[in-house]
Amino acid sequence: MSFDESIQRVKRAELALDASTRKVTDHWQQLRQTWRDAWTPGRIVIAGIASGFVVGRGELPTATGSGFINLVSAVSSLFAIDQAGEVAEVAGDAVDQAQQVAEAADAGGAIAEDEEPVRAYEALRRSGAW
Repeated sequence: MSFDESIQRVKRAELALDASTRKVTDHWQQLRQTWRDAWTPGRIVIAGIASGFVVGRGELPTATGSGFINLVSAVSSLFAIDQAGEVAEVAGDAVDQAQQVAEAADAGGAIAEDEEPVRAYEALRRSGAW
């Protein structure tokens, strides 16, 4: 085999490689476009539900019932947060009323005879904040 024949052989191989590269690139673009077209919104939702089910089945609690306990804990903490907000509101009202009574006493006036401060104190005591 002469040197010129070797050069011709390499050129043919390069042309064949270029043709194969173009062919693979075209096929890859066609596959990518087909893949994107196949993902309709309905299929995406179904795939999400199916994958969520599979992941959920893999993470099922054992016979200890820890999932139920976690649910009850989360719900009870929500109620505790709500109750704490109510107590904080009552405490804020009691502080405002106590300041008004203190200002009236400092001004030399008689302490107001309304029983709002007493009611606020009793509400705080009953709620457990005092």
